[in-house]
Amino acid sequence: MKKLILIVLCATLFVACKKEATPKASSTSETPDTPTPPTEFADNKYSDIGKKMLADLSKNDMDSWTATFAEDAKYYWNSGDSLVGKPAIEKYWRDRRGNIIETITFEKEIWLPVKVNEKGNIPMDGIWLLSWYRTTAKYKGGSSMTQWIHSTYHFNSEDKIDMVNQYLDRVPIMEAMPPKK
Repeated sequence: MKKLILIVLCATLFVACKKEATPKASSTSETPDTPTPPTEFADNKYSDIGKKMLADLSKNDMDSWTATFAEDAKYYWNSGDSLVGKPAIEKYWRDRRGNIIETITFEKEIWLPVKVNEKGNIPMDGIWLLSWYRTTAKYKGGSSMTQWIHSTYHFNSEDKIDMVNQYLDRVPIMEAMPPKK
């Protein structure tokens, strides 16, 4: 009888351990509920898009530069000025690069692609590219200016830029621009 009880006890223990092992194995295949962070780093491809944009602007390749914008894009400056729609952005920058700015260079660039999961105090969630760079522009009249510019770019679901916010100092720009004729 003792042997029978020992066998039943061992069998019960074996079955109990086996049953407990099965749920543990299945629970490792399931991911536990982890909260989505409000922000996280985004793919570096967005930094590459930003770098290419600055290179295109430097080379005066306006077709490639404007190809990064969505049709409904908005371009805002910290002064309150804005451009709405890809045609307006393209017209402004083609004129500026063709008739006002002789050369423009960017250096000491910093790029930070961010995915915003909760918009909180910003206008839109999604992919943002934050950038800082030192800009030197030589104008057609011979004057030049150098300053740090901070830009933020928002990307739509098709990886096109639908919003730009640019923070700069207009005083050195206005002082370096050629006089209006």
